[in-house]
Order: sequence, then structure tokens, then C-alpha cells
Amino acid sequence: MITPTVAGADTSANIQSASTGVSAQEDNSASSLQNQFLTLMVAQINNQNPLEPQDGTEFVSQLAQFSQVESSENLVKLTQTNQVLLDNLQVLSTSTLVDQNVSVRTDSIQADGESVINGSIDLSANSNVVNLVITDSKGGEQTISLGANAKGKVDFSLDTEKLGLKGDYSIKVDVDEDQGYSPTTTVNGQINSVIIPSNGGSTVLNVQGVGEVPYYEISSFS
Repeated sequence: MITPTVAGADTSANIQSASTGVSAQEDNSASSLQNQFLTLMVAQINNQNPLEPQDGTEFVSQLAQFSQVESSENLVKLTQTNQVLLDNLQVLSTSTLVDQNVSVRTDSIQADGESVINGSIDLSANSNVVNLVITDSKGGEQTISLGANAKGKVDFSLDTEKLGLKGDYSIKVDVDEDQGYSPTTTVNGQINSVIIPSNGGSTVLNVQGVGEVPYYEISSFS
């Protein structure tokens, strides 16, 4: 038996699809919301009272706001893409540093008791006294006199075997009392490995005689 169709009835009113509606509701991007707004705006204009038309100024203002939000979203996506590219470039560039010799600005050293650690001190003025003070983890100190030196770079060399140095040490420089500053110390060493943090941040280099130091503490390459 064929059920007659009533003229004018909406035969699609009870038809539902499991694959429609949900994804559209979940899409909250500015572009999707703008399309929905345009659809509603057109419907409202088509059904407005011709004797009392809606003010178009509000529509234009809301459209402008959607455009600003969409521009902000695009800027965020572009920034994220650029960050990924920069991270990849950093990996490629730093991977070539292994086995290179560098000078590192540091106030500490790692001695193995066998090798020689070379470095330098940067004096801002002439000094009659230049002492390199090495302190171990227990507070014990060794003072190495470098004599009187003129302004500029003063090289030093530490034979860790002769000095009995093995482990982690802090280093500082004593100059004439009236100098009123602490000279910068750099230590020379070979890069053993490069560490790139998984959560971002500065690349860390493992330098022989120094240990792990941030990339930006390198003062020179050789």
C-alpha cells in the first residue's frame, strides 16, 4: 500500500544524519563562525520588515571583528610555523659544532686530573697583581699567581695533573684592590656534544674542561 503524500508537507523534516551537525558545531574557527554569521545575516535581511529595515552599521562592525579575529589566528599559525623552521635550522647549524674548538665565558672548570686546561683573562686596566683563584666543592682554594700584567688579554694554562685538580671547580681572578671590578675569564675547549632541549630554550654545548654551557656563552670559535 502506498501512502499518499500531502501537498505542501515538508518531507525532509524528520530526516537526520549522524554525520552532519556535530562536526559543524565543533568547528569554532573564525572562518567558520564568519560563514555562519553571513548565512544568518542574509536570512535576517531577506526576512526583515521592508518598512523597518535593519541598520547595516552593526552588520559591518561585526564583520570587521570577525576579520580581525581571523587575522590574529593566521598570525599565530604563521608564528608557530616560523618557530618550527627556526628550531630545525638551529638543529642543523649546531650539529656541525661537534669537535670544534671554542672559547667559553665561564667561572667554573671541570678537571680530569690528566689534561691541560687553557684559558685567558680580560683585564680592563693594568694590574700589579693578577691571581687566578681555584676553589673546589669543599671550599679549598689554590691561588696561581700570573704576576703583573698590562691591560688586555692574559693567557693562563692549568696542568690538572701537576696541580692535583680533578672534579668541578669555581675560578675567579684577583687584581689590585683599587681596580673595583672582576675580570672576565674564558676557557678554551673542544665541543664534545650538542644538547638541544626538547622543551625549547637555548642549545647547550658540552665543552671539554668546562662542562655544559649555554650556546650564547661562547666568546669565539677557532
